[in-house]
Amino acid sequence: MTSHRPAPRTARAGLGLVFALAVAGITGCSAIASADTGSTTQSSSAASTTSGTDSGTDSGTETTTDTTAQTPTSVAEVLDANADQTVVNDDEWSTDDAVDVTLSGDTAATDASGVTSSDGMVTITEAGVYRISGELDGSIVVDAPEDAQVVLILDGVTITADAAPAIQVTAADDVAIHLADGSTNTVTSTGAYAADADANAAIWSAADLTVSGTGSLAVEGSAEDGITSKDDLVVLSGELSVTAADDGLKGKDSLTVRGGTITIDAGGDGLASDQDEDDTQGYVSIEGGTLDITAGSDGIDGYTDVIVTDGAITISAEEGIEGGTVAIGGGTIDITSTDDGINGSAGTSSDTASGEEMQGGMGGGGMQDSGEYVLIAGGTVTVDAEGDGLDSNGSMDITGGTTVVYGPTGQGNGALDTNGSLTITGGTVLALDSGGMGGSPVADSAQAWVAATASGSEGSTVEITAADGTVLFSTTAEKAFGAVVFSSADVVAGETYSVAVDGSAVAEATTGQALAGGMGGTGGGRR
Repeated sequence: MTSHRPAPRTARAGLGLVFALAVAGITGCSAIASADTGSTTQSSSAASTTSGTDSGTDSGTETTTDTTAQTPTSVAEVLDANADQTVVNDDEWSTDDAVDVTLSGDTAATDASGVTSSDGMVTITEAGVYRISGELDGSIVVDAPEDAQVVLILDGVTITADAAPAIQVTAADDVAIHLADGSTNTVTSTGAYAADADANAAIWSAADLTVSGTGSLAVEGSAEDGITSKDDLVVLSGELSVTAADDGLKGKDSLTVRGGTITIDAGGDGLASDQDEDDTQGYVSIEGGTLDITAGSDGIDGYTDVIVTDGAITISAEEGIEGGTVAIGGGTIDITSTDDGINGSAGTSSDTASGEEMQGGMGGGGMQDSGEYVLIAGGTVTVDAEGDGLDSNGSMDITGGTTVVYGPTGQGNGALDTNGSLTITGGTVLALDSGGMGGSPVADSAQAWVAATASGSEGSTVEITAADGTVLFSTTAEKAFGAVVFSSADVVAGETYSVAVDGSAVAEATTGQALAGGMGGTGGGRR
C-alpha cells in the first residue's frame, strides 16, 4: 500500500492560476468520446510534467511524478496495509479494582496511594483503575510509568481548566477513559494555551487513548482541540458531544471509531489524523457508530487514509472527507460541503501545471495523476457539494454500493472529477451537476454508464428509464442541475436510455458517450 501514499503536504501555491488555465482550456475538450464498455483491469500509470518556455516560464527544468505502482484492489487491502491501533478493551480491566477519587473545588479526596492533589491539580502516578466523581476547578494529570495502564472511570464529573487541558496524560503506556453507566460528565478547557504548548486539547494524551462506556461526555475545547492523542485515539462506545475551536477528535498516529454516538462541532477538522512520518499511520478508520460532524474545515481528514467500513455519518463542512486514499466499504454517509464532498488529495508538490498541460489534458489527460486514490466498494453515499462532488487528484474506482452526488451549480467544478482514471465495475451511481466541468467514467468501464444533458430544479424528480419503460433509478434533486451521469448493473452496453425530469422525457443517451465539455473519464479540475 505504501506505493500510493502521498508525499508530505506542501503549500498549494499557484492554484488560482492553474484553475484559470483549466477553465480557459475547456474549449479544447472533445465534444463526444464514444467506445464500447467492457472489463477493466487496474493497471499502472505514470505522469510527468515539463515546465519550460511554452508554459510561460523561464525554466527548462523537468518535474516528474512517478505513480507507476498498483493501487489497492479492496478496502480490506487498504486496512491491512496500516499499522494496528492500540486499544484498551473493557475486558482488560475490572471495575472491582476501582479506587474512588472524589473531586471538590480545587482538591480531591481519595485513599489511593498513587493520587496527589495540590492547587487544583490532581495527579495520578500509578497504574490502576480510578473511579472519579465530583467537580474540579483545575486539571487531572496522569503522570505514570511508561509501562502503566491507567483507567479513568468518569462517574459524574465536571472539570474546568483555564489555559490547560482538563484531563492531561503526560506519561503512561495506555490510558482508557470509561464513561460509567448512566453518568453525565463534562470537561472544559477555556482561555488560551501558550504559543508553544504541546498539550492543546480539553482532553490531551501523550499516550494511546481509548474512550468507552455507556455514559455521556461533553467536551468543551474553546481553547483549541477537543480530544487529542499523540499516539492512537480509539472510541469504542459512549455518547460524546465535542465542541472545539480547532479540531474535534484527533489521533496523531491514528483515529478509530468503532461505536458510540458522537456529535462534533469544530472550527477546524471534525476528525483528523496527521502523522506524516510513517505511511502505515496517519489514518482515520470508521468501523461503526453514529457521527454527526459540523466542521469549519474537513469533516474527516486522514493524512494517509480515510477508511469507512460501517457506521452512520453525517457531515456538514467545507470539505467532507479528505485523505491520500479514501476507501469506503460500508455504512451510510451523508455529506454537505461548501467545497469538495470526497477528496482524494494530499497537497503534493505537483499542485501546479503549465497552461499547455492543462489545455492538452482536458477531456483525456487533465492535471497529472499524483497518486491519490478514491475507492467506493459499498455502503450508501450521498454528497451535496458546491465544489467537486467526488474528486481525486489520482484515480477513482467505484465497485459497489449506492452513490448519489448532487454536484455544484456553478460551472467551475463537477460532480465527478479525477486527474487519473475513473472506472465503475459495480454498484449504482447517479451524479447531477451544472454540466460545466463534470467528468464521466472511462468508456471501457466494466459496468456501462450513460451521460446526458438534462436540466431541472431543486425538488425536481429525476428518473433513468430503459427502452422497455423500466425505471432504473429515481431521485429528487436537492439543487438545480444541467447534466446527469448514471451507472448500475441494469445498464447494458450499447443500449440507449432516457432521462425524465418531473415526468417528462428530456434526453436520450447511449452508453459510453461523454458530454460535450466533459472530462471523459479523466479530470483536470481544481484540487
